[in-house]
Amino acid sequence: MTLATLQRGAMPAALVWSLGLVASSRTGAQLSLRDAFREADRASFANRIAAGQSATQDAQALSALQGVLPTVRFDAGYLRTTDPIGVFGSTLRQRSITAANFDPQRLNYPPAVGNYQAGIVVEQPLINPDAWPGRKAAQLAARATHETEAWSRLSVRVDVVRAYYGATLAAERVSTLQSAARAAHAHVAQADAMLEQGLVTKSDALLAAVRADDMDAQLVEAQGAAVTARRQLAVILGRSDEELRTDLALPTQVPSTARIHAAVAADTAALSPQIRADVRAASDGLSAARREAAGARSALLPRVNGFARYDWNSASRFYGGDRVWTAGVMASWSPFSGAREIANIEVSAGRAVTAQAQADAALANARLDVEQTRTSLGVALAKLDIAERAVLQSTEAHRIVNRKYEGGLATIVELLDAQAVETQSAVALSQARWSAIVAAAERRRALGRDPATLASLEDAAPGAVHDGRPDR
Repeated sequence: MTLATLQRGAMPAALVWSLGLVASSRTGAQLSLRDAFREADRASFANRIAAGQSATQDAQALSALQGVLPTVRFDAGYLRTTDPIGVFGSTLRQRSITAANFDPQRLNYPPAVGNYQAGIVVEQPLINPDAWPGRKAAQLAARATHETEAWSRLSVRVDVVRAYYGATLAAERVSTLQSAARAAHAHVAQADAMLEQGLVTKSDALLAAVRADDMDAQLVEAQGAAVTARRQLAVILGRSDEELRTDLALPTQVPSTARIHAAVAADTAALSPQIRADVRAASDGLSAARREAAGARSALLPRVNGFARYDWNSASRFYGGDRVWTAGVMASWSPFSGAREIANIEVSAGRAVTAQAQADAALANARLDVEQTRTSLGVALAKLDIAERAVLQSTEAHRIVNRKYEGGLATIVELLDAQAVETQSAVALSQARWSAIVAAAERRRALGRDPATLASLEDAAPGAVHDGRPDR
C-alpha cells in the first residue's frame, strides 16, 4: 500500500473494523462503575442464586417451630350408619337419648342415624427436648446462608471491577494498536515511495511491510478480545441474551496511575482485616451443626405434649348441637426406633466434624488471602510505576530514532522497532493499571471490605487536568 493510497481514504479491513468497534462502544449513555455495581447487586446471576438460597433457608428455619408452637386444627365430617354402637354413640353425642333408645329391639336393630361432627383441636408441645436445639440450628443455618450471600455480593463486585476495566482495557488496547497500525502503514507507504526513488533497498520495504502486517494481526486479535470482554461484563451484570447483543458504552481508557494511587492509598499493609462474611458463614455453620448434633441426642429423651379440643355433634348441621370439651397431657418415650435415632446421632456428629474442618479451612484461607493480596497489590503497584517509566523512556527513544531517521542516520526497520517498543510499552502500562485495580479490589475483599469503594476511580485525582486527556 502506498502513501497515495492511504491519502485516498483506503485502509486495511482490520482498521475499518477497529474504527467501527470503537465507535459502537461510545453509543448511548456511558455505564459508570457505580451503575455496574448497582446492576450487578440487583441482577447478577450469582447474587440472585444466593438470594434465593437465603430465602429458602429462612423458610426452612420457620419449619423448625413445629416442635415449639401450638398446632390448631379444624375438623368436620358427616357419617350415617346402622351400626348399633355407632347409632347409640351418635345419638348420645347429639344429646337426644330417650327411654325408647333403650328398647332391646331398637338397640340391636337401630334405624340409620346421621351425624354432623365438627371440632377444634389445639395441640401444644410442652417438653420436646430436641425442638429447641433444632430451632437454634435452623436459625444459625439461615444466618450462615445470609453471610454466604453477603460474601457472594463482595465477590461479584470484584468480578465487576475485573470485567468492567477488563473491557475498558481491551478497548484501549484496540485504540492503541489502531494508532500504531496506521503509523506502521504510513511508514510502509513512505518506504515504498523511497524504494521507487532508490533511497532504500527492497528488503527494507519488505521488512516494513512485515512489521505492519504483524501490527494488523495484533489489532485483529485485540478486536476479538474486546468483543469477548464486553460480553463477559454483560454476563456478570446478569443481562439476558437479548441485552447481550446491546453494545455497552464504556470508558475508552483505564484510570490513570495518579487516580489508581489515590484510590488504593488506604490498601496498605497497616490495615487490619475485618471478620469476613465467608468466615462468619463457616462459623455459623459449625454452630448449627453442633446444635443439630445436640438435638439428635435429645431425641432419645421423653416427650410431653398437651392437647385440648371442642366437639359438636348434630343431626342437622356442622357446629350445631351442644359443645363438649376434652383436655389432656400425653407423655411418650421411644428409646429405640429401629436404630433410626442412632443413625441420626452418627450423621449429625459427622456433619459437626465436617463443619469444624470447613470453619478451620475458611479461617486459614482468609489469613492466606490477606497475605497474598498484600503481596500482589505491592507487586502490582511496583510494576505500575515501572511501566509508567517505560512508557516515558520508549516515547523518548522513539522520538530520537525518528529524528535520526529523518536525518538519514537510521533505517526504516530501526524506526519501526522503536515504534513497536513504544506501542508495547503503552499496552503494558494499560495492563499494569488494570492489574493494580484488580489487585486493589481483591485486597479489599480479602480484608472484608467493600470493593465498591473503588468507584472513586471515576473521580478526578488531586491536581488532575480536566481537558479530556488522561491524567498521568
